[in-house]
Amino acid sequence: MKVSIIGVTGYSGLELLRLLNNHPAVEIVSIHSHSQNGEAIDRRFPHLKHLIELPLEEVDPEKIMAQADLVFFAAPSGVAKDQALPFIEKQFPVIDLSGDYRLKNPAQYEKWYGKSSAPVSALEQATYGLADFQLPKDLKLIANPGCYATAAILSVAPLVKQQLIEKNSIIFDGKSGLSGAGKKLSEAAHYTEANDNMSVYKLNQHQHIPEIVQQLQAWDAEIPAVQFSTALIPVTRGILMTTYCKAKAGVTGSEVREAFEAEYGNKPFIRLQEGQDFPCIKQVVGSNYCDIGMAYNEATQTITVISVIDNLVKGAAGQAIQNLNLLMNLPETTGLELVPVYP
Repeated sequence: MKVSIIGVTGYSGLELLRLLNNHPAVEIVSIHSHSQNGEAIDRRFPHLKHLIELPLEEVDPEKIMAQADLVFFAAPSGVAKDQALPFIEKQFPVIDLSGDYRLKNPAQYEKWYGKSSAPVSALEQATYGLADFQLPKDLKLIANPGCYATAAILSVAPLVKQQLIEKNSIIFDGKSGLSGAGKKLSEAAHYTEANDNMSVYKLNQHQHIPEIVQQLQAWDAEIPAVQFSTALIPVTRGILMTTYCKAKAGVTGSEVREAFEAEYGNKPFIRLQEGQDFPCIKQVVGSNYCDIGMAYNEATQTITVISVIDNLVKGAAGQAIQNLNLLMNLPETTGLELVPVYP
């Protein structure tokens, strides 16, 4: 399959480039940027020298559709909602890594992203691409989940689907490395602010909250809301999500474990961790894995789940390629059998 990448110079776009360059069934035919055009990508990013020498091009939908079979949008939110429309109108396959097509309700997008929404007609064609839950075939528009949303939803999906928890008790506490904030500079991302520090941000305001609720309500419409907090930690990559929820009366620790094993036992990119040895960020960096550990405190009826992902791989480019594999009817692990970078 021939693919193009729009928004290639951001962290997620560069990660797509890195992973797709080694995908056995994919050829990257063009790469595109809004602000850096006319020079070879390896001139802008020397780590790509002798590996990828494609020129950065302006976005020309007709040209892209003439030479590619699918286009990835890795641009910031607010770009794909307009620039993807020519592709969507012609039923050309799109995988969007921004949040522009995740939310079905335009008012929700406008509330959480502070921007006008994509047209309802386009939103209706989008499928939320949580890749570990098989997608329908022959899709043309996949909205790749957010990084925090991926870690959060995967941490609680078995409990919600099997209705083992109190519906109003879900609390997510996410901690992310700085690459999750993107390349745009902010005071919180400065070295002197982030090093040796941890800071909470966007409390009750993070734009991934509505997509988490939307997906959980697709499994259980009676879930009213979730509590969600985010914090920056001084690492480059990775998310550690700690999820707390109250078990329903009578639920046992064995039932909790069995729910996760039944849901994820055959999922190639979800690894369950046993006992009190809980997963850490370092064991998934550079890979498409989500590692999950859990514990049940019977004294408080509290289930605690720890999930870890690489925010740029499983939380962005890797999951997008997993979705690509599903669209192409390839094994979903194709091009993604990546050993985590350790130490």
